[in-house]
Amino acid sequence: MREERKNRSSVMSTSDRSIFRLTGSDTESFLQGLITNDMAHLTDGLLYAAILTPQGKYLADFFLKRDEDAVLLDADAAQAPALQQRLTMYKLRADVTIEPTDLHLHRGLSATPEDGATDPRTPELGWRAYRDTLQTDDTTDWTALYVANKVPNAGLELDQNSFILEMGFERLNGVDFKKGCYVGQEVTARMKHKTELRKGLALVRVDGPASPGATILKGDREVGTLHSVAGDQALAYLRFDRAGEDMTAGDAKISYPA
Repeated sequence: MREERKNRSSVMSTSDRSIFRLTGSDTESFLQGLITNDMAHLTDGLLYAAILTPQGKYLADFFLKRDEDAVLLDADAAQAPALQQRLTMYKLRADVTIEPTDLHLHRGLSATPEDGATDPRTPELGWRAYRDTLQTDDTTDWTALYVANKVPNAGLELDQNSFILEMGFERLNGVDFKKGCYVGQEVTARMKHKTELRKGLALVRVDGPASPGATILKGDREVGTLHSVAGDQALAYLRFDRAGEDMTAGDAKISYPA
């Protein structure tokens, strides 16, 4: 069973992000050989991708956006130092400079502003933009939106034991199977061609008090772990071959499908 996540709020704010600027003539070819998505999609606006271990396990996920001759990288703030270190380790003699910026993430569900771009995971998550000032006008319940759309988040559903296909990255436009090689590609491709995933992210219904990180049981058998909770719905990592009726997480009853 997956290890419990560290205690972390399920309410993600725009200040939980770090924005880097990557410059240099090798920037796009450098990223192309590392990330799960195809840099060619940058022409569409925002690109969602991850970087994996050679064993195909998740290290970090992020957004990329062209910014004139540079590329902006929007990452979870808690992961940012390790991600910058990993990218620096891989770049060797490539002409790539990775620098933090003073930019801040803005997001919303209204019409996309001129400096914004639609969230590539799903249009239900609105737009993202990068500005010099902190966002102070956002009252959206993002956790409820993430749960309803089965969108995992770093440090909550996503950790170092995650495989991105189990976490829905294909559905969320975070992986491209035609782009060629990248770190962890072989394992990801093998999982893609399996007949069926036996484990993965699921939307469940919760009846009763439940806390993220709680073990989901069916009788006395572990079948998964509960993660982000929003009202009577939650995200869970489940063993699909074991899940079903009469599941519990602490004092709550868990139903799947939701």
